[in-house]
Amino acid sequence: MLRLISKYKSLLLYALSLGLLLLLLSWIEWRFIISDRQIRIYSGIMAAFFTGFGIWLSFHLRKPKTEKIIETVYIEKEPASEQTENGTIDEEQIKKLNISKRELEVLQLIAGGLSNQEIADRLFVSANTIKTHVARIFEKLEAKRRTQAIEIAKQLRIIT
Repeated sequence: MLRLISKYKSLLLYALSLGLLLLLLSWIEWRFIISDRQIRIYSGIMAAFFTGFGIWLSFHLRKPKTEKIIETVYIEKEPASEQTENGTIDEEQIKKLNISKRELEVLQLIAGGLSNQEIADRLFVSANTIKTHVARIFEKLEAKRRTQAIEIAKQLRIIT
């Protein structure tokens, strides 16, 4: 084997040097190709990255994180004209101020400390509808704030 190598030593050395020279030329050519088209290559890499990120994001945004459970709650209410623990409700005042049943119901829930959204959820209406009712209540009671409206309504014995 050594004899064979020594016999073809110059041939092997020549072949090895040609191979290295071809490798060097290929590498130089590759560098020029990359440097000439560097912006296109980076743009392609960025496009592929953001396409993958967009697909991943759409899968995570589409699936629900929690399950929604809807419960129906039935609440027994006393009629507004009945006696309550603190006294009676003045039906004449309600008629005099032209307060509707729904507005009275909203006023009682406001007195209970509920927010507009909580009232809307309880009455199965939108928050905007509750805002309208509250505005009309303020107008009819000549109040500027919730606490003032509750105080006026208690003085007039509209709520207890």
